[in-house]
Amino acid sequence: MNEINKTSNEDAIYRKVSLRIMPLLFMAYIVAYLDRVNVGFAKLQMLTALNLTDAIYGLGAGIFFFGYFIFEVPSNILLHRLGARKWIFRIMISWGIISGCMMFVNSATSFYVMRFLLGIAEAGFFPGIILYLTYWFPAQRRGRATSMFLAAIAFAGIIGGPVSGWIMKSMDGAYDLQGWQWLFVIEAIPSLIMGLVILYFLDDRVADAKWLTDHERAVVATNIAKDSEHKVEFSILKSLTSIRVWHMAIIYLCFVSGLYGISFWLPTIIKAFGVTDTFDVGLLSAIPWTFGVIAMFFSAKSADLRNERRWHAIGAGIAGAIGLSLSVVFHDNTVLSMAALTLGTMGIMTSLPLFWALPTSFLSGTAAAAGIALINSIGNLSGFGAPYIMGLIKEATKSTDSGVYLLAGMMLLGAFLVFLAPKPNHR
Repeated sequence: MNEINKTSNEDAIYRKVSLRIMPLLFMAYIVAYLDRVNVGFAKLQMLTALNLTDAIYGLGAGIFFFGYFIFEVPSNILLHRLGARKWIFRIMISWGIISGCMMFVNSATSFYVMRFLLGIAEAGFFPGIILYLTYWFPAQRRGRATSMFLAAIAFAGIIGGPVSGWIMKSMDGAYDLQGWQWLFVIEAIPSLIMGLVILYFLDDRVADAKWLTDHERAVVATNIAKDSEHKVEFSILKSLTSIRVWHMAIIYLCFVSGLYGISFWLPTIIKAFGVTDTFDVGLLSAIPWTFGVIAMFFSAKSADLRNERRWHAIGAGIAGAIGLSLSVVFHDNTVLSMAALTLGTMGIMTSLPLFWALPTSFLSGTAAAAGIALINSIGNLSGFGAPYIMGLIKEATKSTDSGVYLLAGMMLLGAFLVFLAPKPNHR
């Protein structure tokens, strides 16, 4: 009975923690992801307006990740040492300003430069949050917390699709600006607002949380300490040269290839079904993301309850591959193709929080800051490769079908590499 009461008490404490920090992180990632991928909707007008090709768009969409890659590890180490609150504030303000300045793009060169600068500005945000969650949630609770955070990707798609389509359609021509220019300006504003909110309301560590009682802080801190007992603290250099860390990075590269392929090309894929109105494209693009977030939540809950992540992640990768492949098979049937694309998105979205349970099960401290950042930066190079290769394929074949098959293959490879990975301490 005492054990039941203890568990109930801890559940109440973690609900309190979740209600305090998760909405902040969730909203921050929504605006982060929206500013990162709204170029996918801008493409529907921008390419014609600026006389750009699909290959130029693919390179520009992906070049974001070069800047991201270069500054990812040092940014995350600085976050660990200086504190999440001020560093995430800095990140959000800088990327909000640069995202808004995308309205001034007038050539392929300026497009490349602005996307590269946006990558530099945002570097460290995502791995910083993954690291930050390890300060608050032990492994057996972190899956659901990570899913809550990553659900922002799907919500960015659910909200961003219709909103982006509406902005581009209704604001086109207002004050002599085109719809794609208004898209960048309007969608940059929430980043600036959320940056200020983070600065005033996010706490760096459990010890700083005045909204918890002394007892509650002690419970959370004790659980984190117990969670870290099995982890081995090692140097930044060792974490960056660890075979196990690089194995994780390659797995993540495979899964993120699916994510960014869908994120940057979903509007184009849907348009290829015969949907021409930008607002309708936006509405339809919300469907796969909606089901994606539902699948992600239930899968993470199942994994946490069973204390098992590997097979859940493998299943998600396989489901993503099957769904993407079937979306091409049923290309001539909009309903079946959308259903398959939705299954693929569910698999992609579900694979991400399940994956992050694997490296965080053996990394801690500064090594975690460096290792998580390395995994994320290597994985996000697929954010360059996937959109660019998709653009080249579409330009060469006049279709996205082969590109979607490629994404399916990457998801399947990711699932296989998870199978080969050493069994983590928290499975």
